[in-house]
Amino acid sequence: MDQQEHMKKDKWKLTIDRPVSYQIYVPGELDGNDLDWNGGMTVSVDHTKVGAPITTLSIIVDQAGLHGLLKYIYSLGLPLISVNCIDYLHRRS
Repeated sequence: MDQQEHMKKDKWKLTIDRPVSYQIYVPGELDGNDLDWNGGMTVSVDHTKVGAPITTLSIIVDQAGLHGLLKYIYSLGLPLISVNCIDYLHRRS
């Protein structure tokens, strides 16, 4: 990595008020109608793995929005498989 790329990476920091892209994985098959959540969330279901399908929720929110969505998912009784900050993972690699 050259110095310019290194400086560019160092300028970007994850903060609580910066909207970033997240992917949230939950078990089962959900669609947009199952989730009464507004805010530009994309919902996709993966049937390719052995076992039950996995739903991926993709959204761009700040930390407060993420916490609100996680509380909502909890209120639906859905366990979390994982929560990934996509922007952070891409900038670190």
